[in-house]
Amino acid sequence: MCGIIGYAGEQRALPILRTGLENLEYRGYDSVGVALGGDDGLRLFKQAGRIADLALPADDDATVGVGHTRWSTHGKPTDANAHPHTDCTGDVAVVHNGIIENYDSLREELGDHAFTSETDTEVVPHLVETFRDAGHDLPEAVARTLDRLEGTFALGVVAADFDGIVAARRDNPLVVGHGETGNFIASDVTAFLEHTREVTYVEDGDVAVLSEGGVEITNDGRAVDRPRERVEWEAEAAEKSGYDHYMLKEIHEQPTALRQTLSGRIDELNGEAEIEIDLPKEYLNSLDEVTFIACGTSYHAGLYAAQLVESLADVRASAEVASEYEFDGGRDPWRTLVVPVTQSGETADTLSALRRAKRAGARSLAVTNTLGSTVTREADDTVFIRAGPEIGVAATKTFVSQVATLALLTVSVARARGTMSTTEAIEFLSNVRQLPGAVQRVLDAEAAVRDAAETYADGGAFFFIGRKLGYPVALEGALKLKEIAYVHAEGFAAGELKHGPLALVTSDSPVLAVLSQGANAHATLNNVKEVESRGAPVLGCTSVADAEKFLDRSFEVPELGALSPLVANVCFQLFAYHVAKLKGRSIDKPRNLAKSVTVE
Repeated sequence: MCGIIGYAGEQRALPILRTGLENLEYRGYDSVGVALGGDDGLRLFKQAGRIADLALPADDDATVGVGHTRWSTHGKPTDANAHPHTDCTGDVAVVHNGIIENYDSLREELGDHAFTSETDTEVVPHLVETFRDAGHDLPEAVARTLDRLEGTFALGVVAADFDGIVAARRDNPLVVGHGETGNFIASDVTAFLEHTREVTYVEDGDVAVLSEGGVEITNDGRAVDRPRERVEWEAEAAEKSGYDHYMLKEIHEQPTALRQTLSGRIDELNGEAEIEIDLPKEYLNSLDEVTFIACGTSYHAGLYAAQLVESLADVRASAEVASEYEFDGGRDPWRTLVVPVTQSGETADTLSALRRAKRAGARSLAVTNTLGSTVTREADDTVFIRAGPEIGVAATKTFVSQVATLALLTVSVARARGTMSTTEAIEFLSNVRQLPGAVQRVLDAEAAVRDAAETYADGGAFFFIGRKLGYPVALEGALKLKEIAYVHAEGFAAGELKHGPLALVTSDSPVLAVLSQGANAHATLNNVKEVESRGAPVLGCTSVADAEKFLDRSFEVPELGALSPLVANVCFQLFAYHVAKLKGRSIDKPRNLAKSVTVE
């Protein structure tokens, strides 16, 4: 959940590290630090708080260093617990993402060492110190340390007498950047994208040694040749471009993101979706079940997709929260397709669930936004959503792109299984193709949503309701409001209101409803009347004629059949954004949350 940046090269490291840390702020953090290494000795600067408040020297000629932003896991956000962490001598400094699970036993083993923090990370520099004292150079000392660690990690290590960086990973993202005047490590390419777009994704068990002269990677003591890839999107894509917040920019980027997602993938004339997956027709016809595993917003995308698959592909489908997933219940692994959905491709809970499914023998198809991510290497097949970089912690454009991609997957499976006629597929794909324009129409009417946010921002609680495909959208709408506005919000299947939640409804609890085709709008209108009779104001996203007469505020949604609820979600995103802005919240970096959750 933290951010790493490192540089070894010809230029002064400190300005590069500081800019890299600023680029990683979107991931969320509560402390920050920098270690400058090399032949001139080790200098350490760290504290709880923000990068802007970190006291750094005006001039430092070091050309090697690492930086870190931390969300607290082991130990509170204090100066002592901030990364980097050092050994007893102060000659080795380590930054770490992940969790060292056996740190307690390692601390006991290192009983003669002086520990100054509450963190699990601090055992790493002390182990490195032990192996260096035994005569090993820094790369070998790091390699031997890795053998002693249980858990997950991405590590960057610098030392006073070593003119470079040693980096390693296990189940945590780490990428190397190849620049003209030096080389980089980072947890995310956005950290160094203004310097280079040539990258190598470090794989599990790799140890990378970076210096001014190049990058050497070994695995299990043997040199390995990892491919270089080129990041196609420009650094400017990760900037605000005049918007007040990344989140608002990314909400408005959704038509573009959808066009990228759909480009070259729709053969509307023949009713086919071209998503380049290697799933034989015989295998698809043999399926008993498709299971989507995901967390948070991606889980809601999986819920949406599961309904599409069941109705269009005529195969049992479910979405499961990845942290709760087990491959049990008598499932046949040969007849179950497991689909991990993860924006970053590094979500720890989703990767663990994928591994459980693979151990059982199930086939897997990953849906992700991130080239080179762990899920792409571990799943049998991958479909990329192609949404471009998303900086805001609250997912917006990636959600709509995930659902659009999963809709294309549904068509591909349904056509292979013969459960969707050419005419039906053409009609459905026509609606998919119209998604970018439909979302733009909602964005063009933002003023009405902003006005509603100004009226109802002080509500005591907010309830989002929907049926069928409107239900996952209700859950997602409530999640957005909770994430960035810090107000109580809940999503319900609309028919469940009368089975308990209706007791919570008052005149101080606005209700936001999905009222469109694909969401059983007419039945949901009955639930609207129920809450109105209790005095609650109702705001509706609707494509149903005359529905507005039952609503306090009405937001028009273009009619796209089963995809109309997805368009309604854009209204909920805008509502959450404007409520949060009115309340003065930290919209792009909401408290206690991080963009990529790489710990379980």
